[in-house]
Amino acid sequence: MSKGIHLIFLGAPGAGKGTQAQVIAEKYAAAHVSTGDILRAAVREQTALGLEAKGYMDRGELVPDGVIIGLIRDRLTSADFPANWIMDGFPRTLAQAEALDQLLSEIDQQLTVVLNIDVPLDLLMDRLTLRRTCRKTGQIFNLKFNPPANPEDYDLYQRDDDQPEAVSRRLEVYTAQTAPLIDYYRQQDRLADIQGDQAMAAVTAAIDSAVQTRL
Repeated sequence: MSKGIHLIFLGAPGAGKGTQAQVIAEKYAAAHVSTGDILRAAVREQTALGLEAKGYMDRGELVPDGVIIGLIRDRLTSADFPANWIMDGFPRTLAQAEALDQLLSEIDQQLTVVLNIDVPLDLLMDRLTLRRTCRKTGQIFNLKFNPPANPEDYDLYQRDDDQPEAVSRRLEVYTAQTAPLIDYYRQQDRLADIQGDQAMAAVTAAIDSAVQTRL
């Protein structure tokens, strides 16, 4: 198998996986692979797969797994792509996980570990429903965990998808999609559960420990 650190981050909305992925990517000089970024780049560069994906997006349809996997293949096998990479937001379903396993086998790569950042539901609700964004600066605050020192200095608003009903729905969808993924990777002995309701540095340390254990 090829050398390199290859990680998948799982975690519900509000679990902090994006932030942790960025920190770990810097530590290991790893590419932070986001399917959204890959899609946008392929469309912008008008690659064959990018144009195919754009057709689905323009019709308001989901881009098929086969197209997404093709885009990821192109990215992972490009000449300038780093040996170490992190996938954040993919796979989202069992079918995508199986397709990714097949792809990695074909290109002679292997997952190091799948990091499942687990956060209690009530804390996720507080992190998301109490989040506020400033219209003027784009800064993001949390009314409970990170309130602005002088609220009158900001034009704060709540995003539609941070409304309680929307958050509950997002968490339900994530749980339904991801529960089979967690079982899938646990059965492969590739899953590491990370307690996500700790201080940020403690979560980072737990992730780093889980990675080092698998090297």
